Parts: sequence; C-alpha cells; structure tokens
Amino acid sequence: MCRNLFNFARKSYFCAMDSIKSFNACIEKSIKDNWDKDALTDYLGATLQYHDVARKIEKLHILFENSGLKKGDKVALCGRNSSSWAVAFFATLSYGAVAVPVQNEFKPEQIYNIVNHSEAKLLFVGDVVATTIDGEQMPQLEGIIYLPDFSLILSRSESLTNARENLNALFGKKYPKFFRAEDVNYFKDEADDLALINYTSGTTGFSKGVMLSYRSVRSNLAWATADLKPHIKPGSKVLCMLPMAHMYGMSFEFIYEFLSGVHIYYLTRIPSPAIISQALQEVKPVIMIAVPLVIEKIIRKKVFPKIQNNRMRLLLNMPVISKKVRAKIREQVYQAFGGNLYEIIIGGAALNGEIESFLRRIEFPYTVGYGATECGPIICYRDWKTFKQGSCGQAALHQEVRINSSDPVNIPGEILTKGPNVLLGYYKNEEDTGQTIDKDGWFHTGDLGLMDEDGNVFIKGRSKNMLLGSNGQNIYPEEIEDKLNSLPLVSECLVIQSGEKLIALVHPDYDEVQNLGLNADDLKNIMEENRTQLNTIVPAYCKVAEIRIQEEEFEKTPKKSIKRFLYTE
Repeated sequence: MCRNLFNFARKSYFCAMDSIKSFNACIEKSIKDNWDKDALTDYLGATLQYHDVARKIEKLHILFENSGLKKGDKVALCGRNSSSWAVAFFATLSYGAVAVPVQNEFKPEQIYNIVNHSEAKLLFVGDVVATTIDGEQMPQLEGIIYLPDFSLILSRSESLTNARENLNALFGKKYPKFFRAEDVNYFKDEADDLALINYTSGTTGFSKGVMLSYRSVRSNLAWATADLKPHIKPGSKVLCMLPMAHMYGMSFEFIYEFLSGVHIYYLTRIPSPAIISQALQEVKPVIMIAVPLVIEKIIRKKVFPKIQNNRMRLLLNMPVISKKVRAKIREQVYQAFGGNLYEIIIGGAALNGEIESFLRRIEFPYTVGYGATECGPIICYRDWKTFKQGSCGQAALHQEVRINSSDPVNIPGEILTKGPNVLLGYYKNEEDTGQTIDKDGWFHTGDLGLMDEDGNVFIKGRSKNMLLGSNGQNIYPEEIEDKLNSLPLVSECLVIQSGEKLIALVHPDYDEVQNLGLNADDLKNIMEENRTQLNTIVPAYCKVAEIRIQEEEFEKTPKKSIKRFLYTE
C-alpha cells in the first residue's frame, strides 16, 4: 500500500460551513436584501431585478404546486445560459425539487437518456432544444416547459395544463394586492438533502449522474464567501460565459454571485472571441471564471501581436526600463479584460506554459484552481497573490487533499480528496460509487498529481482521459470512439486533442480493405465520409476535424487497452 507523505486540509474559523443553515435561505436573503438591484441580464437584451426574479420564481412555484409536483421530484433543465434558465433553476431548488441540468448541446438521444434515467417529471427547454426533441421519447415526463416565456410545449397532465392556463389568475388570487419581499419564503433544505444530479455525459453506456447534496452546495458557497467576498460586493458585475449546466460555471459564475447581490450578464450565444472582448469592455466584470482556451485566445489574438516584435523584445531585455515596459503591457492586458478585475480564476484544464509565464512576468492577477463535478466542484484554490506558478492551488476550505504516492513531492500519484463537497454517489450506480468513494470517504479523482511541502498541488495527467472544449464542455473521447468504431473499415481508433481540434487516429481493417481491392486514395475517401457521418451524430463540440490513418496497430496494455498516453499531443 502506498504511503501518503502529505495530507493537507484547510479549515477556517472565519466562515464555518455550519453558519450556512439553509442554502435556499441564502437565496431568500439575497433577494430581500437586493430587492431593487439589477440581478440578471441577457447580454444585449432584457434585465431582471432581484424582485423580478422573485416574482417569476413564485409563479413557477404556483405552477409546480398546482400541477402536483412533489418535494424531491426531479426537474430537468436544458437550454443555453439565460436569465430564464437561472430563474427555473432557483425555482426548482427553492421549491424542494431536485434539479437535473443537461447540456443544451447534447443530441436529442443524449437528452432522452438523461431525462429518462433521472426520472424527471418536468423538463425546461431553450429555443434551440425545443425544435429538436420528441416528447414521445420521454414517456415519464408530465410536461415540457419553454424557457423563454415558460409556456407549455407538452402537457400530459390536466392539472399542469390548467395551472399554466390560469397562472396569472392563481398568482393574483394568492397575492391580491402586492407581491412583496416579506412574501418570499422558500423550502428549508437539510445538509444531506439531494439538491441536484449532474450527468457527466449523455450516452447511456457512459452516463454517471453525480448526486450532490446541499452540504456540497453549501460548502462551495462557504469557500467562495471566505475567499472571494472581500473582492465582490453587491452591485458588482460579472460575465457568465461557461455553461451553467456544468458545476464550474453554475457555482462560481451564477450561484455565488446571485447570493452576493451581484449583477450577472449572460452571453446567450456561443461566446466567440469577438463577442467576449466586446462584452468584457461593456460589463467590466469584477472577477472572471474561465477555462484556459478562452484566456489563451484573448492573449494570443489581442496581446501577443502588439508585443512580439524586435523592438519590444529589446526593451523587455533592458533592465533599466523593462519594469516600466512590463507595467505598460500589464495595463494593456488588464484593459483587454475590462479593466476592473480582481482576478481571473482559470480551471478545467492545464494553462499553457507560455501563457502562464507571460502572465506571471507581467504580474497579472490570475490563479489556477482545480475541481471536479463530484465535488460541486472546488477541490483546490489559492488567491492570485499567493498562488504558486504551475500549480492548481492548495486544498480549498473544508477540503482535505492527498496524493496516493510513496513520494508525493517527486512521484505522481492519484489525487484524493475528502470533505463536505464530495458527492453522495452516482444515481442508480452503486458499483461506480463504490469504486470512486472508498470506505474512509476519500473521493478518487482519477487524476495524477504531485504535492509540495506547502500543500500546492501540481496536476501531471488525467487518467480519466477527459478532454476540455474551448467553452468549458467536458469531452469524453470514449463516447466518440464508440460511434466511430462502428463505421466502415474502422478496426480501432483513438480520439485525441490537438490545440482546439479533435483528431481521430484510425487503424483500418486492412483485411477488408484488401478484400475490397481498395487503394490508399479509396481508403482516405472512405475515412473522410466516416468523419462527415460521425459529425452528424455527436454534439457540435465533439466534432472531429481530421481522421489520420494509423497503419500499425495501437500499442496496448496486458488488458488490451490502448496505451492512450503514447498518442496524445
């Protein structure tokens, strides 16, 4: 058994998690405290104030109650980031139901799998998803609700239909004069109550529904309150770019900010670099939550072209004036991100070494964190002022982190964590639960890392093979490979990431190629047809840019698994 040299835990007497008695009480308090402040804005669209959010939540509660939805029933949400998505999510939790966020970019079959597996009673859908799904494929649903205006797309319940048709009258009857702050009164959650189920993928064979309790949500909130509250004030602005169906974006671009009285702006379309840059200049966010590729794009497109010339290199190498030059560059980069940031928190994947060295050299306020859906998500963090370059921080508030290695400083081992953040288990999947959470309560992340004497964690590999898309989507190569392996002349394959692109390495069935009398050009054309067909059956962020022929069989382990690490770029 490996000896664990270090086991770091971070506790705090400043902000004990026990002080957060009810998560929904925090929603209630924020709404009352910030009643007339701006809350949610669809970028270039309408703005809801906190009292508007409360009113919409109350109407959804009336709809839920009169349609027969019970406490603990599952409610799925599938749509692009928007104020309506946020309202529906908070309405679900504050009613006492269980939220099931679903990636809006999933194919209909994947959405059906999650909705059916979770036994959701209601499904909220956005404008794009609404045009692609078939309610008949989700027989357990009692209704499908359209997010933009909360109208009914499908109802299998007379009570639901009546409740929606008479919603304004029911609201008027309950509040005949005014709807006021003192009318806001939400479900009081207990720590071990199930809050939400977040699926790690959409395909039946790979789906794992991560069950997160209110204890996990509260613990993440306690961390954010302790570490970020001094820098984020009521009325501050943030820009929400990451998918709210992911715990990273949901927790730290939405939940914490709303509970802090912050004004949240949603990029309701795919966040291209141009749109992001425009929004940053207009919103001027106080904090930014991002995946590495977003930061790298902005730096490479907006900053490097201005400084990577002979004159600038010469100035940076002159000791007398290099400090002034770096300060000027820092200000330019700072303004590129809106000019009002306390810090950028980067997570989800490793930050490019060149970009990180540049940011460190100009003393830019960035930090890199580490987390997992199963921890809702925070595991490691460190404020930018004390963050160690190349690391992903130290154990977050209330979390313990250790490396399962005989020499954690020098020999990578699996990163383990323990604390109130950790999931209850995987929904309807006791086998995976038992393999992931050991008898002592340690969550096995599947990631490899090192830890220095100060408790800083350095990630060295992701044994789970997950890839990260440019907008923060989790990409599971096994799902793509599973589909590609079924296409013509594919013997075995491997999907890797090259920059922002997905590349499929394919070892063809050469016996069949020979039997058919095909030449190299024929094989190349067939693989291109395979690529085209594959891209019609996977989400947009899983599309393969190129298929490369792997003439030799892939090297394999004794268990006949491909040695994936030999082929990654």
